[in-house]
Amino acid sequence: QVQLVESGGGLVQPGGSLRLSCAASGSIFSISNMAWYHQPPGKKRDLVASITSGGNTDYADSVKGRFTISMDNAKNTVHLQMDRLEGENSAVYYCSAAIRKTSSGTFYQYWGQGTQVTVSS
Repeated sequence: QVQLVESGGGLVQPGGSLRLSCAASGSIFSISNMAWYHQPPGKKRDLVASITSGGNTDYADSVKGRFTISMDNAKNTVHLQMDRLEGENSAVYYCSAAIRKTSSGTFYQYWGQGTQVTVSS
């Protein structure tokens, strides 16, 4: 089995910072990319940032310059540093990873359980 566990969510004031972390564990041969999605109340889940095992990153326009994604390949961990947070960033944040369990296996997308981020004064 593969498990993704997020941590680091919470309540922060506008303009503040939070750092989310996600650790993948279990039957993992390799990870091709990891990503963070968010789902605000009543809205669909959207991509916030992604990173490949080679270090290529992509960001939603709304977070460029404020959020930074990083990945530790050795620890199968991804982080999301969120700075200058705004009320619109309040959402449940989900970690995702494309993982294969064997050298010849197919990559499948796995999800964490989500962590709540609330930006409010």
